Amino acid sequence: MDHTDHTDHLDHQGHGAGGASWGTAAKATAHCLTGCALGEILGMVIGTALLWSNVPTMVLAIALAFLFGYSFTLYAVLKAGLSLKAAIRVALAADTVSIAIMELVDNLIIALTPGALDAHLSDGLFWSALLGGFAVAFLITTPVNKWMIGRGKGHAVVHAYH
Repeated sequence: MDHTDHTDHLDHQGHGAGGASWGTAAKATAHCLTGCALGEILGMVIGTALLWSNVPTMVLAIALAFLFGYSFTLYAVLKAGLSLKAAIRVALAADTVSIAIMELVDNLIIALTPGALDAHLSDGLFWSALLGGFAVAFLITTPVNKWMIGRGKGHAVVHAYH
């Protein structure tokens, strides 16, 4: 199989035609959320420890969420033998929509939770808003991933390399 264009291969296997299971969608979402959560938490911890204001802290957290989210997929597909260029294309195709939705939902919940933006790392409000945001983001992103995987998009492009 040519690892530079895998979408035709997925359609021939039937991944793009019949839809995806909820289990597959939940697993893809959890995989993506793990990277996002690690990056976002690290960004929040760094920004808070450096006494940055809310906007630069959130920008760092979002940037690290994307970086970590993509990195998890990059590692997996590089391990499967793809070139770096092909692996980057797969990671971008697999995770961009999922990460973007998760980050939008999670950060909206944090921004809209009274006092959460001003809470410190030692405050329960900080962690409950952050973790609650992740939970809601998971619930919203899973159906999107199910729809995308069922059409051979999103995380479906990674399945050819597992």
